[in-house]
Amino acid sequence: MYKKLSIVVPVYNEEKNIDSFLKRTISTLDKINLKYEVIFVLDPSTDKTEEIILEKIQQNKNIRLISLSRRFGQPAATMAGIHNISGDLCVIIDADLQDPPEIIYEMYNKILEGNDVVYAKRVKRKGETFFKKIISKLGYKIIEKISEVKIPRDTGDYRIITKKIIDKLKDLKETNAFLRGLVAFVGFKQTFVEYERDERKDGKSKYNKYFGSLKIAFNGIVGFSSKPLFLMSIMGFIFAIISFLIGVYYIYQKITNPLITPGLSSTILIITFFAGIQLLGLGLLGEYIGRIYDEVKNRPNFIIDKKYNFEERE
Repeated sequence: MYKKLSIVVPVYNEEKNIDSFLKRTISTLDKINLKYEVIFVLDPSTDKTEEIILEKIQQNKNIRLISLSRRFGQPAATMAGIHNISGDLCVIIDADLQDPPEIIYEMYNKILEGNDVVYAKRVKRKGETFFKKIISKLGYKIIEKISEVKIPRDTGDYRIITKKIIDKLKDLKETNAFLRGLVAFVGFKQTFVEYERDERKDGKSKYNKYFGSLKIAFNGIVGFSSKPLFLMSIMGFIFAIISFLIGVYYIYQKITNPLITPGLSSTILIITFFAGIQLLGLGLLGEYIGRIYDEVKNRPNFIIDKKYNFEERE
């Protein structure tokens, strides 16, 4: 039924994890007994990640490397890998070993049951701070409530997808690619396997724990829903009514007691409050316009510098 499995691995400064990642991943792939390829997509790194991967290519003909022309970020690197696979199944996974490669076997079995997407769902997050967990949980709840596409909670990009999904993802040309949202948008039969997320094996995360999580949440909200704009319109209408009522109140006070002078502090408070609401609305509107601007430019999401070991692959 399925002949080949491609593993897409975006990497940036992961020299300490490459060896362990490959050992565990290839051991799992041997159990599946399909032809395979492991495609590392490298955001140009400052350590020896590229050299180590090139050494591994000499040892295993199924390992490949794509080097991007500059750092485009993890989402773009992932899409670069998806556009260059040769398998009829694809796994997206990071090299830091927080997501255990061993569950690829379980996800593959779910594919054999007739699913087109099997994503890994976290039931526990080891090594993450309380605030990071709160930000993640809050972000997923907001996305779930607002997004017009149902994006599963407690998931990352770690998943296995069939060629049907792969082809649809290649057709999507969004500049701000939010993979888990795009896969949910494509649809078809999807399920999950649960797992406990491990601590990072070696090195430090190159991903900002708090700002990065907020950015992902914002991509999920803005990229898959126009409801925030509607909510800002509702808020504008409500605050306009409040402003009118406050104005009526001060007119009434002036008529009934001409000597009263409205307090300076309350005036400043009202002005700053409504100014803040206006700036929030403008910022939100600007975010949508900025994304329209990015899409209109139609620039590529990634530019490939070099490709290694793609010439004679089966």
